[in-house]
Amino acid sequence: MRDTASIPTTNQRRTPTSAVRTIGNNPATAPIVLHPGDAISTARRVAYVLILGALTALGPFTIDLYLPAFPVLQEDFQTTAAAIQLTLTGTMIGFALGQLVVGPISDKVGRRIPLLAVTALHVVASAAAALAPTLGLLSVARVFMGIGAAAGGVVAMAIIRDLFGGKRLVVMLSRLALVSGVAPVIAPLIGSGLLAVMPWRGLFVVLAVYGAVMLVATALLIPETLPAARRAERGSSTVLQRYRMVLSDRVFVGVLIIGGMTFSGLFSYLSASSFLFQESYGFNPQEYGLLFAVNSVGVVIGVQTASRLAARFGPQWVMAFSTAMLVLASAAIIVLDQAGAGLWGVMTALFVFMMACGFTLPCVQVLALDRHGRAAGTAASLVGAVNFGVAGMVTPIVGWVSHGSTITASSMAAVMVGCALIGAAALWLVVRPRTVERLSA
Repeated sequence: MRDTASIPTTNQRRTPTSAVRTIGNNPATAPIVLHPGDAISTARRVAYVLILGALTALGPFTIDLYLPAFPVLQEDFQTTAAAIQLTLTGTMIGFALGQLVVGPISDKVGRRIPLLAVTALHVVASAAAALAPTLGLLSVARVFMGIGAAAGGVVAMAIIRDLFGGKRLVVMLSRLALVSGVAPVIAPLIGSGLLAVMPWRGLFVVLAVYGAVMLVATALLIPETLPAARRAERGSSTVLQRYRMVLSDRVFVGVLIIGGMTFSGLFSYLSASSFLFQESYGFNPQEYGLLFAVNSVGVVIGVQTASRLAARFGPQWVMAFSTAMLVLASAAIIVLDQAGAGLWGVMTALFVFMMACGFTLPCVQVLALDRHGRAAGTAASLVGAVNFGVAGMVTPIVGWVSHGSTITASSMAAVMVGCALIGAAALWLVVRPRTVERLSA
């Protein structure tokens, strides 16, 4: 009789990056390892989650930590608010472009070299931003900070895909999605706290130290998860060929749209909330911080619940629920605002919207990466670039909808509704949940 452990199953053939082997001296009784990460101890997996999660958070912190310092920057450089906003635009452009470059390179040369090189660039650029004597030099430094922060999220997702597949991939990616969903929300709060004890230049020193810690931790604790032998299996495809392969997948394109729209809805709230709650509702900074903390809890609840439901029912069906939830919650903000329900009505619907974001984001990552283990870096780069790039273009629409007047809950939610409707349409018209096969083991 042949050893059945040596016969590849359908799922094994579908995920050729998996390492199929057994643990122990007795193949008949030893558990089969479908993916390299299955043989990693629980303590090691926790370490990976902590380090890769911190790398993922480097991007949102680089973008958002200095937002509370905008008025101080405007005063120090004697310039306009629009000119200060351009430093944020430059960061997001650098972040999006950096991901598009770093991801495919990591598929070609491995994960560690791009991750270490680009994180080192982030450290140098952060130090340059802290010392920048002019707004122009600060803007240039911010672009390179964005490029340097790009590696964290992209390569972190690619490393997780190298090591895991199937339902364990859902769990591991949900941890990263938790970080990527919460980090943009809490970064401005931490920035506000730091500004109370240091000048604005100190924020960039903090980011430089953050990047340096990640550089050391990666060098010491994160091994190469895409060795030369596995890179050779993938052939000599070019960057453009890998992009063409990934973008020819209908399901991937659909979840790319859903992710971009969900992030755009989230960033519409982030960009408008300071004006909305402090000017329209009269919040002081402490009350505004409490609101951020409450909404962060909503994201956490959504992410943690989604990881369990996606493993059981499939991420596409979790998104069927969450995208509908995004539409209804954002529409409810408008209805409640126009009906005069007041602050509590708006905040309740907003909490539900944030929780729906938490449901959606990990499912986007799982569907995008589970289908493209051979080009995990390329797939991850597109997910990250679209999320931040589209959000950077969409969020200024909130101000345009307000016609230059005070931002209201309805004007903020109008953009959120539009994003949610596009995301829901992409799910049913492009992804088509019934056509998506179940996750592997």
